[in-house]
Amino acid sequence: MADRITVIGWDGTPLTEAAAAALAAATLVAGAPYQLKALPVPPAAERIALGSIQLAARRIAQHRGAAVVIAEGDPGFFGVVRTLRRPEYGLELEVLPAVSSVAAAFARAGMPWEDAQVASAHGGRLRRAANLCRAHPKVAVLTAPGAGPAELALMLRGVHRTFVVCEALGTPDEDVTVLTSDRVADHIWRDPSVVLVIGGSSAGGPGGGPANGAAGEAAGWLAGRPVGYPGPDRGWALPTDTYTGTGRTPIAPGTPADPGAPGASDTLPAHVRALVLARLGARPGDLVWTVGAGSGALAVDAARFGAAVVAVEADRSACARLAVNARRYGVEVEIVHGRGPDVLGELPEPDAAVIETGGPEAVRAVLSRRPERIVAVARTLAEAEEVRRVIAGAGYRADGALLQSAPLLAPTGAAADGPGLRLGMGDPGTFLLWGAQKP
Repeated sequence: MADRITVIGWDGTPLTEAAAAALAAATLVAGAPYQLKALPVPPAAERIALGSIQLAARRIAQHRGAAVVIAEGDPGFFGVVRTLRRPEYGLELEVLPAVSSVAAAFARAGMPWEDAQVASAHGGRLRRAANLCRAHPKVAVLTAPGAGPAELALMLRGVHRTFVVCEALGTPDEDVTVLTSDRVADHIWRDPSVVLVIGGSSAGGPGGGPANGAAGEAAGWLAGRPVGYPGPDRGWALPTDTYTGTGRTPIAPGTPADPGAPGASDTLPAHVRALVLARLGARPGDLVWTVGAGSGALAVDAARFGAAVVAVEADRSACARLAVNARRYGVEVEIVHGRGPDVLGELPEPDAAVIETGGPEAVRAVLSRRPERIVAVARTLAEAEEVRRVIAGAGYRADGALLQSAPLLAPTGAAADGPGLRLGMGDPGTFLLWGAQKP
């Protein structure tokens, strides 16, 4: 192993005294070609152009002498330190950071960023980074070759955002460009770059941040939005009466209905939505479809946990109520007006999906897009069996349950001193079917 390994973060400004001394004493220097060219690398030192960090780590582990790795900004923030610290390499590091490229990008834009999400598109994660941009009003994306600003904008086609594209930060070729997302794909961009993706209905607070909701409540004392942080309103599924409207006219299980028509279902009860959320397992970076979303209680519940949500609903008045509920809780929900099977082909790929209305026909249409997990609501036992067969026939592990509940009523008024709790009128129950892709 090298006698000494120093990781130097460089942001284009003059090196600190410690960093300059470490570089001057190096017998091996690894970095991007432009960094090796711009910095005073000792003429006799071995040079490694960083492509694969793993290959560079193996070479450093074999080297005898002083090794230096040059990285952008803060190498401990989405940088090379994570890879170099893997136990298989056995490397002991001294890290000398500079200003991170994300901090520099927000500084160039003149924006605060404690309320921002930060994602990396490296390693084939462009789609997950795009989903984060769908779900949050302020996201910084560290791009990669083949996963740059243009590719990110294409992933967000139809979702209006403002892009702040920061190219070659800290170099003489640095450039900062502000464009709407529909124009970004028309340009050729240089690497490396950081893209700030700003906008959405909840981006109304100071500095472009959310004015209310989970991220707004966190801004000022808690950076970002941690996984599983659904905001100031605690609970997996909010009470039904906290949402505007009830979605549609209630129809009890067992009642014949056109499964795709407006008016075919009511908002799912909170205890049912809680189980749906558990089976979906949605998380930041996921895209969730809610088909037959009604007034959006389930769509909003999923979005509160950081997932990107596309809600499909055939009833225009329900779409309007859904928009009100999303704004109330400060979350991003993309609303698509239309009947499920007719519009699904135009939607981005889902990680998970729930079919609140639509029956087996909608379930088949959703399964054709191969989400990892699916949940469906059925009206009758016969329909539940048909939906289960559809899920299992698509190669998924299928299961289900009938959920029924009855409220506990406490005595009130003159009867307050009488007998204790009693059972109220129970609901007729909800058939839930779910499936997950087999390993």
